[in-house]
Amino acid sequence: MDPLGARSQFVDVQTLPTWQQQLGEDGEEAPPQDRSDGPLGLHDFPSPFPCRPDINRKIILFTGDVALLNCTAIVNTSNESLNDKNPVSDSIHQLAGPELRDELLKLKGCRTGEAKLTKGFNLAARFIVHTVGPKFKAKYRTAAESSLYSCYRNIMQLAAEQSMASVGFCVVSTTKRGYPLEDATHIAFRTVRRFLENHGNSIETVVFAVSDTEESVYKKLLPLYYPRSEDEERTFLPLIPADIGNSEGEPVVPERQIRIAEKPGSLEDDCEEENLDLDLGQVGTHAFARMEGDVDKQRKLILQGQMSEAAMQKQHQRNYSRWLCRARAEDLSDIAALKALYQTGVDMCGRTVMVVVGRNIPVTLIDIEKALLYFIHVMDHITVKEYVMVYFHTLTGEHNHLDSDFLKNLYDIVDAKFKKNLKAFYFVHPTFRSKVSTWFFTTFSVSGLKDKVRYLDNLQQLFTCIKPEQIDIPPFVLEYDARVNGPYHPSEASSL
Repeated sequence: MDPLGARSQFVDVQTLPTWQQQLGEDGEEAPPQDRSDGPLGLHDFPSPFPCRPDINRKIILFTGDVALLNCTAIVNTSNESLNDKNPVSDSIHQLAGPELRDELLKLKGCRTGEAKLTKGFNLAARFIVHTVGPKFKAKYRTAAESSLYSCYRNIMQLAAEQSMASVGFCVVSTTKRGYPLEDATHIAFRTVRRFLENHGNSIETVVFAVSDTEESVYKKLLPLYYPRSEDEERTFLPLIPADIGNSEGEPVVPERQIRIAEKPGSLEDDCEEENLDLDLGQVGTHAFARMEGDVDKQRKLILQGQMSEAAMQKQHQRNYSRWLCRARAEDLSDIAALKALYQTGVDMCGRTVMVVVGRNIPVTLIDIEKALLYFIHVMDHITVKEYVMVYFHTLTGEHNHLDSDFLKNLYDIVDAKFKKNLKAFYFVHPTFRSKVSTWFFTTFSVSGLKDKVRYLDNLQQLFTCIKPEQIDIPPFVLEYDARVNGPYHPSEASSL
């Protein structure tokens, strides 16, 4: 495939008909049918997947190459080393260019069920979400189902956290991995459906990209999970499998339902590696198991200021791990929907750019602790390498200002890599009051941050550090800047 020729074939998802629009030959929904069927009607046996036109309008079935989709992110299915040779990966790599392979080497692999993010490079899609589907063996069916569910769930979670408007899914499994296509499709459809129901307000479009051989299975099963009319809901209700998972679509393992109550002090199961370390820190044999001495004595030394720096760093790391584990386990979709924190492109030095929009933070209305958890969850994988932050203070009011105690608490909790790898903090459209507050905060409350703050009065100054095409700027910020500072002129920015 010629990458240059393929670029002209990129498909804008906005031009594709939605699943709801495909009902009826002319794209119009058929009139409602009589829901009664003898003495008992459909209302007596409600469908677990009722007709939801608002969700169906987000669903698109596309027969073609997922790499050609022009959407926020597309999905690549690969192996644990992220170097699998399959038609989907081959096409994505060929169109994205050699930079993608170099970027994947930095990720150091991906575990089964995980989802990892890279830029889209030469693709029309801005991002690529890489995931690893399970190898299927009948005797380990339950484990395979759980892993495949995790693939789709983690992709959707990542899309919501990064405020992605559209996601293009390939079929997350390959012939080499042996997962039966129909079984895999059931898991894909119900997982995406449940996520859109429970957490998907910010996601506008989900595209299922399939090959010609996969299309028939997808078309057969779509009406089970996304019925487009009451008549279609009634017709396909008997075909829905008995096992549809829990409220999130996750496979239910009977053995896991035996637990009556959570163990005191235990954390969520999502963070297996962190939990192993933390659980050892919560049992009575901790001092012996870790050979660190008496724990009570250590805490006393901390209070007396006599704890060694290495021991304090380890204590701090454990505290951060607890917050991270909580963040991974909690539903933070309401915070993500604010679009107050999101990842965009890269700066002139190739460093990841994170954006904070002050006006989108309703401090008096949100759960501040959940906001802190969301920040940690989103930033954890960003801060493993150098990054910059852009804070738009544009048109913020009193109800948008985060309390200095909250910021101090956040600074104390976050991992050392947050502080070390933050190379610049661009403060756009500051006011005199905000400059004074920031000076006091960076001078007396935290260390090492003052020299990284750059005050920028207009977007032209920002564009000398970050190219305009590499950053998503809220429309109200653009309008404000044009009104106050005049229209943006690239030639002026290059001369600064």
